[in-house]
Amino acid sequence: MKLSTKGRYAVMAMVDLAKQSTGGPVALADVAERQEISLSYLEQLFGKLRRGGLVKSVRGPGGGYLLSRSADDTRICDIILAVDEPIQTTRCSPGSPTGCKSNQSRCLTHDLWEGLGHHIYMYLSSVSLADVVDKRVLGRGGQLFRPDAAADGVAGFAAE
Repeated sequence: MKLSTKGRYAVMAMVDLAKQSTGGPVALADVAERQEISLSYLEQLFGKLRRGGLVKSVRGPGGGYLLSRSADDTRICDIILAVDEPIQTTRCSPGSPTGCKSNQSRCLTHDLWEGLGHHIYMYLSSVSLADVVDKRVLGRGGQLFRPDAAADGVAGFAAE
């Protein structure tokens, strides 16, 4: 499975919003600049995030966006699904009784990829915006990333 820029950028922008939010709205232009994402592209994504109930918009001078619920209550999978990014690892249509092969049967590895998709969804469901902002997400090889660990000579990763 490859997550497109739509899903990745939506998550990046939401993490930025959660990190910058101090009770007041955050300007989308500032998010775009910090994350190096096109403002027009972010406007499209935030329209979907607003319709999905994940953000609220504030108009006028000093306006911007706010999280609709706390960062602890916002799951990464909610963000990805709100911008219409399917979490799918098979070629088959989700929920379809037929397979992806020309004779409508399932390929030999269908259940393998479907199981992987389920694990990805469950993982993204278990991670909140607050987890990402507070760096509580596991990195490579089950090691927790710690920016200060690089000073210890372990390339930023430390066993926890």
